[in-house]
Amino acid sequence: MPKIVRFHELGGPEVLRIEEEPTKQPGKGEVRLKVRAMGLNRAESMFMRGQYLESPKFPSGLGYEAAGVVEAVGPEVDKSWIGKSVATIPSFSMSTYGMLGEEVIAPASSLGEYPPNLSPAQGAAIWMQYLTAYGALIPIAHLTKGDFVVITAASSSVGIAALEIAKAEGAISIATTRKGNKKAELRSLGANHVIATEEEDFVARVKEITGGKGARVIFDPVSGPFLEKLAEAASPGGIIFQYGALSLQPAPFPLFSVLGKGLTIRGYTLFEISANPEKLAAGKKYVYDHLADGSFQLKIAKTFPFAQTAEAYKYLESNAQVGKIVVTI
Repeated sequence: MPKIVRFHELGGPEVLRIEEEPTKQPGKGEVRLKVRAMGLNRAESMFMRGQYLESPKFPSGLGYEAAGVVEAVGPEVDKSWIGKSVATIPSFSMSTYGMLGEEVIAPASSLGEYPPNLSPAQGAAIWMQYLTAYGALIPIAHLTKGDFVVITAASSSVGIAALEIAKAEGAISIATTRKGNKKAELRSLGANHVIATEEEDFVARVKEITGGKGARVIFDPVSGPFLEKLAEAASPGGIIFQYGALSLQPAPFPLFSVLGKGLTIRGYTLFEISANPEKLAAGKKYVYDHLADGSFQLKIAKTFPFAQTAEAYKYLESNAQVGKIVVTI
């Protein structure tokens, strides 16, 4: 019987279990994937701890991104999907559709083919990172040539995708990382400037880089007390995207910066894009075009075998990685 990852109580990677279950048949609007690789994300780490936008229903599956081959389709699904190499786009509840398994059921609407020149591991490292960054920076912020954009937690897969998008649009990226040991690699990945926030004065450095103007766009998954610093570093009329809560600390509202500069602080998730067919189609085209022209290069930090899924999440939570962590079968 195929193996899947489940958890039966809240906690860290130690609660994850690899269990067997019979092969399932896809229902209406669903497909069954023979999985080859799975991309890991912070959202899943928060989900298993009960710190995410939705709560798990036990026993709960886990995982948003699986790459593999479509083995079977359910009613009202185009049979031409069978045999295609695809990866899932986060657009569903993990309690209903967990993507960590040797075989998984996924909504057909969540499928995106990946280019044939990519490996399954690379296919599992596309959609969460690029569509998350795309949705905020392109259709909402309208990032353009010469814009200054601050990208926090820049060594994450989404952060690296944002760096690549900024470069593709001719914007000037200011990446942040907590310590200086990742600076050189972030520059090699396209960052125009890198600030180590535990070693440098973040606001002063942004003002120096921008000639005193501040950054028009700030793309942040951390939140917490650092939001006040981000608001100080923003330009008049700037926009701060909050797309995560990695700090897990209260975020004081920077009232005077917001009032004085006319700032927008905007909550954002990938689901704004993936739940809207028209927006998703535009986002997929943008990603496919940039993969094709070579401006997007998939950065995989480390791969783990399926049996070591818990260890892979421990590595994710260590913050040691630069790029995507992938589990392979």
